[in-house]
Amino acid sequence: MPKFQRHVFVCTNERGPDDPRGSCTASGSEAVLDALREAASAAGLKRVVRVNKAGCLDQCAHGPVAVVYPEAVWYGGIQPEDAPEIVRAHLVGGTPVARLVIPDDKLTGKAPNPATPR
Repeated sequence: MPKFQRHVFVCTNERGPDDPRGSCTASGSEAVLDALREAASAAGLKRVVRVNKAGCLDQCAHGPVAVVYPEAVWYGGIQPEDAPEIVRAHLVGGTPVARLVIPDDKLTGKAPNPATPR
C-alpha cells in the first residue's frame, strides 16, 4: 500500500473558556478541519493526503493552527475560506501559502539540546 504524500494535522484542542491560553476549537478549528477535508476531497486527494484532527499542538496564540508533514509547515490564523488556497497551492502545488505560515521564530517549540542523545 502506498504512503500518504502529506499529512495535515489540525488542532482541535478545547480548553475551558476561562483558560488564558484559549484554544484552537474556540477559534473555529472544527470549521477549518471540515473545510480542509472538503477541499482536499474536491481536489481528488483522497488517500493521497490525509487531513486529521490533532490534540494540542502548543501554538494556541496562533490559532486555529495546522501543520503539514513531511515539510513541517505550520499554518496559523486559518479560516475556512483559506482551505481551497492551502489545498491548491501547498497540497497540490507544493508551495506553502506564505501569508498563513507561522515563522519558525514565532513557534513555541524548543530546539533540541545538542548534548542530549537522540
